[in-house]
Amino acid sequence: MKIAMGNDHTAVELKNIIKAFVEEKGYEVIDLGTNSAESCDYPVYGEKVGRAVASGEADLGIAICGTGVGISLAANKVKGIRACVCSEPYTAKLSKMHNNSNVLAFGARVVGSEMAKMITEEWLNAEYEGGRHQRRVDMLAEIENRN
Repeated sequence: MKIAMGNDHTAVELKNIIKAFVEEKGYEVIDLGTNSAESCDYPVYGEKVGRAVASGEADLGIAICGTGVGISLAANKVKGIRACVCSEPYTAKLSKMHNNSNVLAFGARVVGSEMAKMITEEWLNAEYEGGRHQRRVDMLAEIENRN
């Protein structure tokens, strides 16, 4: 399974930690983020992650900026992306189980590296339940298609 990862300048260190963590679990990482601490624009990297997932180049995405909010907003502008900002593992797990999230976002200024690992692990291990949740995921797609 391939995971696209993107980050801005605030999250270089955390991206590298999570990248190594994910690779140790056997996932292939497509690194689409910056490796520089020089200020850059999070929308660029959120869109890159979203496009990689939407096109099928990657199966899932992880996006990291200062809070996770901005980069997730950018990823969510790509048709077919359901990016969810998570600051703890339970929300990450349920975002996959109930919302079929395909991009996980969190903030380097919000969570530490160990919490980020726990969030990532819960999200990667969770499986979409479908069933009653599919109707709602379909509704999200309908909203996207109308706009």
